[in-house]
Amino acid sequence: MATFRFKALEKATDRKPVAVEELDRKSAIFGSNVFGDKAMRQFLTPEAYKAVKSAIEFGTKIDRKLAEYIAMGMKEWALSKGVTHYTHWFQPLTGTTAEKHDAFFETSMDGSDPVEKFGGSQLVQQEPDASSFPNGGIRNTFEARGYTAWDPTSPAFIYGTTLCIPTVFISYTGEALDNKTPLLRALHAIDTAATDVAKYFDKNVKKITPTLGWEQEYFLVDSALASSRPDILATGRTLLGHTSSKGQQLDDHYFGSIPTRVLQYMRDLENECMLLGIPVKTRHNEVAPNQFELAPIFEETNLAVDHNSLLMDVMQKVAERHDFKVLFHEKPFKGVNGSGKHNNWSLATDTGINLLSPGKTPMSNLQFLTFFINTIKAVHDYEELLRASIASASNDHRLGANEAPPAIISVFIGQQLTKVLAELEGVSTGKLSPEEKTDLKLNVVGKLPDVLLDNTDRNRTSPFAFTGNKFEFRAVGSSANCAVSMTTLNTIVAKQLKDFKIEVDALIEKKDMKKDDAIFNVLREYIKQTKTILFEGDGYSEAWEKEAKKRGLSNHKTTPKALKAKVSKKAIELFGEMNVMNHVEVESRYEIELEEYTKKIQIEGRVLGDIARNHVIPTAIKYQNTLIENVRGLKEIFGKDFEKIAKEQIGLIKEISEHIEGINTNVELMTEERKKANNLSSTEKMADAYCDKVKPYFDIIRNHCDKLELLVDDEVWTLTKYRELLFTK
Repeated sequence: MATFRFKALEKATDRKPVAVEELDRKSAIFGSNVFGDKAMRQFLTPEAYKAVKSAIEFGTKIDRKLAEYIAMGMKEWALSKGVTHYTHWFQPLTGTTAEKHDAFFETSMDGSDPVEKFGGSQLVQQEPDASSFPNGGIRNTFEARGYTAWDPTSPAFIYGTTLCIPTVFISYTGEALDNKTPLLRALHAIDTAATDVAKYFDKNVKKITPTLGWEQEYFLVDSALASSRPDILATGRTLLGHTSSKGQQLDDHYFGSIPTRVLQYMRDLENECMLLGIPVKTRHNEVAPNQFELAPIFEETNLAVDHNSLLMDVMQKVAERHDFKVLFHEKPFKGVNGSGKHNNWSLATDTGINLLSPGKTPMSNLQFLTFFINTIKAVHDYEELLRASIASASNDHRLGANEAPPAIISVFIGQQLTKVLAELEGVSTGKLSPEEKTDLKLNVVGKLPDVLLDNTDRNRTSPFAFTGNKFEFRAVGSSANCAVSMTTLNTIVAKQLKDFKIEVDALIEKKDMKKDDAIFNVLREYIKQTKTILFEGDGYSEAWEKEAKKRGLSNHKTTPKALKAKVSKKAIELFGEMNVMNHVEVESRYEIELEEYTKKIQIEGRVLGDIARNHVIPTAIKYQNTLIENVRGLKEIFGKDFEKIAKEQIGLIKEISEHIEGINTNVELMTEERKKANNLSSTEKMADAYCDKVKPYFDIIRNHCDKLELLVDDEVWTLTKYRELLFTK
């Protein structure tokens, strides 16, 4: 097996960068494989075009007859580009995407007259097996029917020779079985609530669009080296491996010169992204060795989520051409930074205003403060639910593990805005005098145009930070589907804005207050109520953990504990009130995520036990036998003095035996705990058992294995080492 490692290393070091040609200027090829506005104008009838645009802009339903014309135009466009198949592309509760390809090709009953056929019924709806995807008990095996239904707000696209039609996925009885459906409902909820509030400041606002700009971090490992590690292939991360002597301590990788092979991969990936209409703009080295990042221009949230899900699939396929494997796991390597997917979120009006960007006048500043403070209030009231939205077995390695960000949800707003809120808190209760109002607008609200991007500092340890004209939800994991966290964030802000309007209107109607007076008074109370969620300091520090506990903030470091917030009475009422998910949909997701957590820990435990016993121990014994032969030889030569001469070798033999015993004992104990956990009837208890009883053995077993890696001759060690995985370019 050691030869396999060295052959993999030889392959990796002999790689040559793959030649990549620029197809054309990015602006010229952008969206070429997307059935967007230009393609629709060319291939659809005016009536069909208007129907699609109305569905996108206003959510109106498309008539079935018009769907036939849309399908016809979509098919002709696809065939003109060499497409042979179509698929309903959806996002089941696996966290990834799904697709079943059907050919346009059909024949008549007697097998003659073959034609390319694609009608409105195939466009609008298909029927995948709903029981074969995670459903949390919504569907039984004998109740298999589910439907994918076309989402016209996200344009169809071509990948390879397949027309991909973004769809929602629902059960026969109407429950959402995917990540997209609740997201679309949440986006509708915040559109309604935010538009009502925005009309306080501009009566012309008719629609609010939540925007999202994700930042995707990832590791690249040579495919041969990845194949030499069973843990990477099975779990997406290394379950053992001693840290490299050189890691990221010199800070020499971050923003450094991009390695040639990687740059060619990035160029190839960007070509694919341009064709698919994914507006990627930024690429750079990240902090850890062989870690990188790409980020797009902001988009409407539903489209941005679709693009990120598509991108992760495309990244893997392009990587194959360059002999790379992409690792999206949040912590694939011990001792160096893990990966996140920072979600930059804001709200935009149909009149072209970013509601989280201070304007140039006191009135627009008051509008900014309204949405800014309400967002903080939403996070304050639902911090546990927000934490639950980014909980996973893989993200547990980042959250609360001495790495950005901590498991404690807090909001960073910077010194300037902290001062503004402090001054705003001084607003008197009740009606403002003309002098107070003038003073407030001139000296507090009126100062806000000076709060520019450069004046809002960054805090890498904050999970939810304001960064000038948006909030950055930094705690989202790199492997996550953005839809889950964005559904939660948009829902809680929608709920808060709805409540805010009720409070303001009540003051206007019952207390006979002016609109500005009512807004100031409500915001003042929110500032007082939300102080506990604001934190400007080091989120890594023990002092903050103690302080957060005093403030009553949650600190759920593990997924089973964090997820409980999803099925609290408060959460179920929230999602129900905002028409995002009913209690069945909420509870099913809780079951699915607990089960996914359990299975991932179960798989990791099995893989770790297998590697430890079938790779590490045999290798250690092999080297130990070499030492024993050496000691025997020394005894023959030196007789009774051999123990003094062979002292180091004998010590090594004993140390190796201790670690072998440690591995065997703890693998057996871990296996027993796994068996006990598997016999538990409750999904919740099983997840807790895997978290509290099984997982703790991982570090113990790993420690013994990593010690052996340092003791055993490098020439016989079978597993590719960290220094090779992280520094082979």
